[in-house]
Amino acid sequence: MKKDIFKVAGKTLKSRLIVGTGKYRNFLETAKAIKASGADMVTVAVRRVNILDKKKPILTDYLNPKKIILLPNTAGCFNSDEALRTLRLAREMGGWKLVKLEVLGDKKTLYPNMIETIKSTQILAREGFKVMVYCTDDPLLAKELENNGASAIMPLASPIGSGLGIQNKVNISLIIKQSKVPVIVDAGIGTASDATIAMELGCDGVLVNSAIAKAKKPILMAKAFKNAVVSGRNSYLAGRMIKSHLALASSPFKGLI
Repeated sequence: MKKDIFKVAGKTLKSRLIVGTGKYRNFLETAKAIKASGADMVTVAVRRVNILDKKKPILTDYLNPKKIILLPNTAGCFNSDEALRTLRLAREMGGWKLVKLEVLGDKKTLYPNMIETIKSTQILAREGFKVMVYCTDDPLLAKELENNGASAIMPLASPIGSGLGIQNKVNISLIIKQSKVPVIVDAGIGTASDATIAMELGCDGVLVNSAIAKAKKPILMAKAFKNAVVSGRNSYLAGRMIKSHLALASSPFKGLI
């Protein structure tokens, strides 16, 4: 069987599960959950999570950046200028060029402002960034992001932190079929079975934060997501049976006694 490799912007990942680092009780819990998840890439909100100021509790005291890929993101940015400034600062502080772009439209839905998102993607790609982009589940706009240099398309399953799971399987499937870059479902995943569904649709990966961090037992939930992503990917690769509106007997009718 051909080896199943997950590559994003030239980086090969062992796990198809990417996890966030926010909303945990403390950095120790964050580190334990990430270890249980098996993820080798984690997102870091540059505006919220301390990764450089050693006078305060620092994330890198708990996560080894030589073993875990830190993916700076622009969580909390509501226009292109804020997002660009944040990622340029991340590049200057830590040398990061692989980044996650979020440009939010409003504080109520946290839906992406796609006009500002496409504009930011184009500028960042031109400046040499490898941009993984949070976006709506609109196939036309997802293609526009790819055409403007996105290294990965990250359509929402449902609103950030909602836990509603995938609300539009048709659109996600259309994005997968048309994309030449990885498609990673981002936002709205609520439980492990949601991740399995995303992988069975053919997504290259899943990004999860709230569903793990806000679980009653985050470390156990992280382990559940690890297994769910692997199972969903295997199910996709195996090729599901064809659906039928009529019953089909498991055993032949010929030769019955």
